[in-house]
Parts: sequence; C-alpha cells; structure tokens
Amino acid sequence: MRKTLTAAAASLALMTSVAHADKYQATTWLAPSHILTSVGYVPFLADVKAATNGKVDFELYSSGSLVPAQTTLGALGDNVAQLGLVATSYNPSELPVSGLINDLAFVAKNDMATAFALTETMLTNKRLQDEFAKHDTVALAGYSTPTYLMLCMRDVRDLNDVKGLKIRTAGTAQNEWVASLGAVPVAVTAADVYSGLERGSIDCTLTDPTSLETGLKLWEVVKTITMLEQGTSLGVTYVYNKDFWSEIGPENRRKLLDVTARSVARVQIAYSQAVGKALKGSQERGLKINQPDASLVEALAKFRANVIDTYPGRTAKERRVPDPTDIAKQFLELQAKWAKLLEGIDVNSEDAVAKLVADEIFSKVDEKSFGL
Repeated sequence: MRKTLTAAAASLALMTSVAHADKYQATTWLAPSHILTSVGYVPFLADVKAATNGKVDFELYSSGSLVPAQTTLGALGDNVAQLGLVATSYNPSELPVSGLINDLAFVAKNDMATAFALTETMLTNKRLQDEFAKHDTVALAGYSTPTYLMLCMRDVRDLNDVKGLKIRTAGTAQNEWVASLGAVPVAVTAADVYSGLERGSIDCTLTDPTSLETGLKLWEVVKTITMLEQGTSLGVTYVYNKDFWSEIGPENRRKLLDVTARSVARVQIAYSQAVGKALKGSQERGLKINQPDASLVEALAKFRANVIDTYPGRTAKERRVPDPTDIAKQFLELQAKWAKLLEGIDVNSEDAVAKLVADEIFSKVDEKSFGL
C-alpha cells in the first residue's frame, strides 16, 4: 500500500511540475567542452524549452556531477534525472543487444551514417525499445563518434610497436582487437584517460580525434597519433525516464521528437567538422602523426570480418538472450542505406541533414504510443 501511495505521489508531482514548468534534471558525465555536451545538450535543452514554451525545462549537470557514466542508466530509471546520455559499453549486462550494436560499430567507416542507422534501429526495433523499457527508460537518439584512432605516448606504426602496450578500450570489440595485437586492453572511464596517460598506467587510448582538442584535451599529454581507423563508438544521446516521458503528454513529446531530429544532425556535423581542426592543431603543437604499416592494416581487416561473422551468436550465448542476428542485420543494412542517402545532400548543412533525419525517422514516430 505504501509503495502504491509513493508511486502515486511521485506521478502527481511529475504532472504538477509539467504544469508549472519546474526544472528537470539532465545529466552527462562528459566535460562542458565535449561536443556531446556543448553541441549535443546545451543548444538542445534551449530548443526544448523554446519549443514547449517553457513547459519542459532542464537544468544540465555535466562532468558526472550528478551521476557517473556507469550508473546513469539506473539513475534515469530511478528518476534521479529525467534525461541523460548513456554509453552502452558501460552497461553490457543491462543492455546486451545495444552493446552488440556498439561492437558492430567497429566496422564502421562513415560516422554520420552509423549514428543515423543506430537512431533508426532504436526507434523501429521493439527488442531494443524493450531493453531500455526494462530499466524504466525510453531511448530516443544515438550518436557515433568519428572514426577511432590510436593516441599514444610513443610511436606505433606496426605490430611490433604495439605489443605489450597498455591501451584504454571501451567495449568487447575494442578489448579483443587490442588483445589480438598482443597489447593489454585497459578499462578506465573517459574522465581518467588523461591522468592515466600522464602517470603511465596506460600507454595509448583508442578514441576519436576530437578528444585531442575538446573534452579531454588529449593533445596536452599524448605524443603521437596512429592513423589506423578502428571503427567508431556509439551511445544513446537522449535517454528519458519512462514516467517523465509519459507524463509530459503527446503534444510535448511531439515537440521533443521534432527538436531531436535537428539535434542529432547538429552533433554529427560538429563531430565531422572538428576532426580536421583537431588533427591540424595537433600537428601545430608538435604531435607526431604516424601512418600504419601493412601488418596493422591487414590485422584490422581480418578482425573486422570476425566481428560481423561471430558477434551476434556470441552475444546470444554469453548474455543469454534470444539470437540478435536479425537486429545486427537491420543495423548493418541501415548503415548502407544512410551512407547512400547522405551522398545526395550537403552533409555540412544543418538544415539539409536535419530535414533528411526528420523525414526518414522522426516524422514516422507516433508520439501517442512510442515509449508508453
């Protein structure tokens, strides 16, 4: 009885806050300067407030000041925050199928197409929706980092250079890739990468080149960049508390969906444009840019083929979930679809990319039923 009354009181409070435009909490563990914060959240939250005439208004907590990366999913389900960024690599047990898609991104070569393929898969695949619903959350959009490179404290050009190095990774595919090279995968949070490199507890990190200039500002500590493109890393940009999503009503849900289409376009454009700037700035600061030799390139091609062929079956066996091969197939097919769609527009135009994302994905989402 007490639990029922508590739930009812919480629901009443939530409905009251919508009516009176109280602030909600949005959380990300990333720094204010990180693209997913400065581009993915700050303007997005302003757009949400404007679109809903102040009825939905968030206060942003960055740098993990509210909750850290590993517990963000649970905190959203518990209504500690109503909106947050979730990286599935931190929750492999809770989000096994979503984690599989993150591992499949190891074969990605077009980060914008990959981000939109992830978003479309999440919004159309019931198993993925149900996976988040089990944790009392609703996932609305995905992101993809630019292609990962190897940022190190020493030169890495071939297989012999990489053997024995301690390399920071995120996710099963990256762990196994690094181990296959004879190196040691190390799991540390993004916030600890800078200090780990500085102290010598890690020798390299796999990350996208925008982290050189923004967010972690790794160009202050690393010495070299190895230009071996090792897939991307995926996450869910906007995950909502399920009760919040329900209680704001269909009109506000529609407005959030429309605003999200533009925001996911904005993030991916910012990512793409930041890569060249970060690499140029790194060279100007004296960082050495190394090209990988054939031994590394060939090892990567072999490993990528293994990911596609074996990871869905392994996920089913190791995580004890129904075979997700159909989800993997859908995601890979959507990657190809989006790569082709993006060839026909100016990918540096926010209006053009946002319209395509809205037309292909968000306009087709029913605000009266999705996530309820």
